[in-house]
Amino acid sequence: MQEKDLFEYAVIRTVPRVEREEFLNVGVVLFCRNQNFLKAVFDINEERIRAFSPNINMEQVGEYLLAFRQICAGHASAGPISQLPMAERFRWLTAPRSTILQTSRVHSGFCSDAEDKLNKLHEQLVLINESDSNVATRDLV
Repeated sequence: MQEKDLFEYAVIRTVPRVEREEFLNVGVVLFCRNQNFLKAVFDINEERIRAFSPNINMEQVGEYLLAFRQICAGHASAGPISQLPMAERFRWLTAPRSTILQTSRVHSGFCSDAEDKLNKLHEQLVLINESDSNVATRDLV
């Protein structure tokens, strides 16, 4: 039996108008100490985001998400935060903030392959499943 390691993750959200506390899930960040893994994946569905907030600055959202990814990877170009130990970078990225890019609370679980778990969480929590959206539309009509 393959050993499983503890991992932690948070959903990355865009919050166009912080005062309204409305958000759309755009990505996931996952940290697994035993696998030396910290990575963020995201999907910028501009049409969906603009439907939610027509005046959002998409360039700014993209820049913030890129910084998120660079901090995870430890790129020096992302500033001093990116040079912290991996666990501290994850804690900094998932700390509560009042900006257009926020994260959910941190969740945990066990996995044998952190990359695979990250991709599955991204698919489940961020990507739109066409059959799910059709069901929701039918239920509203």
